[in-house]
Amino acid sequence: MRSTRLMLSAKGEGSVLMRSQFEAFSRQLPLLYLILIINSVAVAITHIGVAPDLLSVYVPAVLCVACVVRLAVWARRRKLIVNLSDRQIAQRLRTTIWLIVVLGCLFTAWGLSLYRYGGAYAKAHVAFYMSITVIGCIFCLMHMRTAALLLTAVVLIPFALFFSATGNPVFVAIAINMVLVSMAMVKVLLTYYRDFSNLVRSQNALEQKQRELEALNDENHKLANADSLTGLPNRRHFLRQLAEQFENGRLPDRSFAVGVIDLDGFKQVNDLHGHRAGDSLLEEVGRRLVAFMSEQLQIARLGGDEFGLLFLQIDTPRQLLDIGSAICDALRLPYELPRATARISASLGIAMFPDAGRNAEQLFERADYALYYGKENRRGHTTIFSEQHESSIREFGSVEQALRQADLERELTLHYQPIVDARTGEATSHEALARWSSPVLGDVSPALFIRVAERSDLIHELTAVLLGKALAFMNEGGRRIHVSFNLSARDIASPEAVQKIREMVQASGVDAGRLTFEVTETAMTQDFEKGRAALSELKRLGAKISLDDFGTGYSSLHCIHQLPLNHVKVDRSFVCDIARDAAAQGIVRSIVELCRNLELTCVIEGVETEEQIAVLQRLGCKFMQGYYFGRPAPMGACGALAVSAPGGR
Repeated sequence: MRSTRLMLSAKGEGSVLMRSQFEAFSRQLPLLYLILIINSVAVAITHIGVAPDLLSVYVPAVLCVACVVRLAVWARRRKLIVNLSDRQIAQRLRTTIWLIVVLGCLFTAWGLSLYRYGGAYAKAHVAFYMSITVIGCIFCLMHMRTAALLLTAVVLIPFALFFSATGNPVFVAIAINMVLVSMAMVKVLLTYYRDFSNLVRSQNALEQKQRELEALNDENHKLANADSLTGLPNRRHFLRQLAEQFENGRLPDRSFAVGVIDLDGFKQVNDLHGHRAGDSLLEEVGRRLVAFMSEQLQIARLGGDEFGLLFLQIDTPRQLLDIGSAICDALRLPYELPRATARISASLGIAMFPDAGRNAEQLFERADYALYYGKENRRGHTTIFSEQHESSIREFGSVEQALRQADLERELTLHYQPIVDARTGEATSHEALARWSSPVLGDVSPALFIRVAERSDLIHELTAVLLGKALAFMNEGGRRIHVSFNLSARDIASPEAVQKIREMVQASGVDAGRLTFEVTETAMTQDFEKGRAALSELKRLGAKISLDDFGTGYSSLHCIHQLPLNHVKVDRSFVCDIARDAAAQGIVRSIVELCRNLELTCVIEGVETEEQIAVLQRLGCKFMQGYYFGRPAPMGACGALAVSAPGGR
C-alpha cells in the first residue's frame, strides 16, 4: 500500500509505472479469477455429500459469484483506462489489493474448513488445491508486488501452520515444501518486478526523450519558419507555401495571387526614433496584418519592412483591390511608439496566376515589380501587375542587355545645364546630366537607363565613366568651371564606390572645391547613417554636397541638420504654378529662410518664365536653374556661361 501511495505522489515516473501495472494486471486478472473459480469448483465437487452443503455448495458458490462480478467490473473498467486519471487508477489498485487480501482470507478459511471432511484423498485434494491455487495467483500478480506478497502471506502462513500441526508426515512435508517453493517464487517475483519496473522506467525515459526531441523539432521548425519579431511566418515558409501551389509539376486549377507589401516611410522612423521604435512599429504592423489572415489569405514577413501575401482563392481583380485597399488603410493608421507617434503608408504589389506568371518564381518577381512600379507612381496603394508592366519589363530587359554590351566610354556623354545667379544672369555652375546614344536602341531616356543601371548593379560603372568625363570637362574648361555631379543611392551606399570616386577626383588634379555632388532625398532614406558617412567622406575631400529635389521625399529638419550640406535644390514641382499658388510661395519662402539660417545655398529648379523669376526673387531666391536660363547642352556650348561659384560652405 505504501508503494502505491508513493507512486501516486511521484509525478511522472511513478505514475507511469502505476499505469503500466494497472494495464498489465487488467490483462492477467481474468486468468486469476478463472484459476480461483476452476480450482474452487473442483474441490467443492469432491466434497459434495461429504461436507455440509454450506461448505460444499453455498460458500463456494458465493465466492465464485463474487469472482465473476469482479471480473465483469474489471472488463468494463479496462475499456475506460485511457480516460482514467492517475488518482483514479491508484484508487482502483488500492481497492483491488484489499479485495485480494479479503478473498485470500476467505478462500483460505474455506479450504482449511473442508480439511476435516472426507478421507485421505479429500484431505490431500485440499492441500493440493490451496498450494496450486496460491502459486497460480502469485504468477497472475507478478506485476503487483504488494498484492502478491500480501496474498502469499495470507495463504502461506495459515497453510504452513495448519498442516504442520496435523502431525501427518506427508502434510508436514507438503507444508515445508510449500514454504520453500513460495520463498523461491517470492524471489522470482521480486526479480521480475524489478525488471518490469526498470523496463517501464526505460520505456518512459525513451518516450520522454522522444517527446523532447519532437518538441525540439517543433521548436526548430517554428524558429525556421516563423519571424521572431512579428510571429508571422517567415520568407522560407512563404516561398514554400507558394511552391506548393505547383507541386508535382502540375499547374493549379484555380486562380490565386501573390502580393508583396513594402512600408513607405519606415526607414525614416527607424533613423529618427531608433531601432527599438522601428521594432515596435513592425510588431504592430504584424498584429494588424494578422487580422486579415484566413484560410484564403496567408501573410508572412519576408524581411526588413517587406511582407508577403498569398491569396489562395481569388474570383476577380476587384476582390484583390478591395482587400489590398483595406490592408493599406489599416497600415496607414497612426502608430503609438514608446516615445512618439508615427505615421507611415504601405505599397502593395500583386501578381495573379495565370495572367502574370505560370510558376512560383515568375509570380513573385512580378509581384515585386508591381510593388516597385507602385512605389514610383502610386505610393501607398495597391498595384496589380498588368500588360503595361509586362511591356515595361520587356523594355527594361532590352535596355539592360544593351547597357551590358555597350561601349560606355564611347556611347555615354554629358550635357550641362547652367545654375544661374538671377541677380546678374551669370552661370555659377553647371549640372552634369547623363545621355546615352545606343547603336541598338538609339537615344535612351536618362530616366530609363539610370533606373535600369541601378536595378542591375551597373550604376557604379556608369558613375565612374560619367565622372571621368565631368572631370575632363572641368580640366579643359579652366579653373572657372564648376560642376554639379549626381550620385545615386547605390553609389553612396557602397564604401567601395565612394572610395573609387575619391581616387578619381584626386587623380584628376581638379580642385575638389569646384565639384558638387548631388544626392536626392530618397537616396538618403535608403540608409541614412551610411549615406551621411559617405557624404562626410566626400566633404573631407573638399567637394561640396547638394541635396536635390528637396520637398519630395521624407527629409526632416533634424536629418538636414545632420547632413554635411552646402546647397539645397528645391524641386521643380513647387515652381510650375508659383505665380498663382500662395501655398507654394509660402513653402518656398520657408525653405529659403531655412537655408539662410543653416547657411546653405538655396537653388530653385524648373524655372521657365520671367514671371516665375520675379516671384522667386521677391521670396528671396538668388540661384536658379531651368529652361529659361538654358537647356542641357553638350560640352562645347557651355564654356561661355561659366563664371564664378556661388557662395556657401
